[in-house]
Amino acid sequence: MENPKRRRVGTKMQVNETSSDGLNRAFTITIPNGELDEKLQIRLEGLKDKVNLKGFRPGKVPFDHLKKTFGKQVMAEIVDETLNEASQKALEERSMRAALQPKIEFNQTPEDILDGGKDLEFSFEVELMPDFDLMDVKTIKVERLVSEVSEDEIEEQIKQLSEGQRTYSDLGDAAAADGNQLMIDFDGTIDGLAFDGGRAEGMALVLGSGQFIPGFEEQLTGAKAGDEKDVNVTFPDDYPVEDLAGKKAIFAVKVHAVNGADEIVIDDEFAKKLGVDDLAALKDAIRGRMKQDFDTASRSHAKRSLLDSLDTAHAFELPKGMVDAEFQAIWQQVLQDLQQRGKTIEDEADSEDAMKAEYQGIAERRVRLGLVLAEVGKQNNIDVTQEELGRALNQLSRQYPGQERQVYEFYQQNMGAMAQLRAPIFEDKVVDFVLELVEITDKTVSKDELFADPYEDAEVA
Repeated sequence: MENPKRRRVGTKMQVNETSSDGLNRAFTITIPNGELDEKLQIRLEGLKDKVNLKGFRPGKVPFDHLKKTFGKQVMAEIVDETLNEASQKALEERSMRAALQPKIEFNQTPEDILDGGKDLEFSFEVELMPDFDLMDVKTIKVERLVSEVSEDEIEEQIKQLSEGQRTYSDLGDAAAADGNQLMIDFDGTIDGLAFDGGRAEGMALVLGSGQFIPGFEEQLTGAKAGDEKDVNVTFPDDYPVEDLAGKKAIFAVKVHAVNGADEIVIDDEFAKKLGVDDLAALKDAIRGRMKQDFDTASRSHAKRSLLDSLDTAHAFELPKGMVDAEFQAIWQQVLQDLQQRGKTIEDEADSEDAMKAEYQGIAERRVRLGLVLAEVGKQNNIDVTQEELGRALNQLSRQYPGQERQVYEFYQQNMGAMAQLRAPIFEDKVVDFVLELVEITDKTVSKDELFADPYEDAEVA
């Protein structure tokens, strides 16, 4: 009786499944030498009219001479192609999908096959995509946080805009108070030495704005035009410039002028300065922009609720290679963020093991949700169109003025980068599709609650 683990694929290739453990499979494949020789002959015959060899007319180079000259190179190409084609065919015949690129090993060389007439034998290991039953997404219940744009919030936005238009007038010999604008020069030193960014001339500083490091503005309260004063401060421990973080500094400050804020009248003329017809049009524009922001925040909460439901409802074995790759990407980002803040893992509240355990869970969640969303998309024929990719690429390239062409060409020539560009578009399309099917309950909340980060406590796909 034929071994069910061993069978021929087509008429020549032999495949033997040597290991089956969860999602992991291992195979050995044998390709008869005659099949490789046939491919070699076809390739070399095709070279006859293309190569120019000394002593031979075009198209008249003997086959044996072609084989001697180009056989090794051509056979290497054939072997490489055959390895990939055969391993892919073996999986397709078994309706298996690889989670990652198969690991292929063989101990032969093109010379062994070319000169020794040996069959091509190789083994490959592969981790498979899991099979799982997709839940009925119509049974999902999603809570969506919503909030209305209030008139007070619109007024607050207008007030913030007005601050950007504010002008100041000289107060003469008046003592500076909160809200006053000081025109100053300063020279900063640490241990008597100047440092980068510690010197400026003619800088405008509004007291109480929090523009400078803590303690700086407070020490200038009461200053008058013409005053010179040493300001003693300590840079915060988390200051983004590592060489300055936690350091004590002295700033020699000279005050040139104390200016008072001029009154701003919020009226149609003010609105016209901002490029709209009148104050009513300005309010409408602000209301519309804020509503877009509110709708985006609402969708984020609904998406989080949906993904939580999908994650909870699906439990299946995950491809270890995919999880490991996701974890490494997350962990490298964590280390990079720490480095940018001048910190190390030892500075964190949790131990390295505890942090890794947390991010391992996040990696598993991302992979699981990625597979679930991919299955939803597959079953419902959801895909990313070339037009959608083109729009995303154009939008991305515009973020690099003067380098648009290079960015565009990089993505066009890099399949991995294009896949990264495609992934969030596909995810959003699937999420929007599912949100049309689920039961959504709106919950009215405050603006602060609406804009609280829905991903603060956990990461999603």
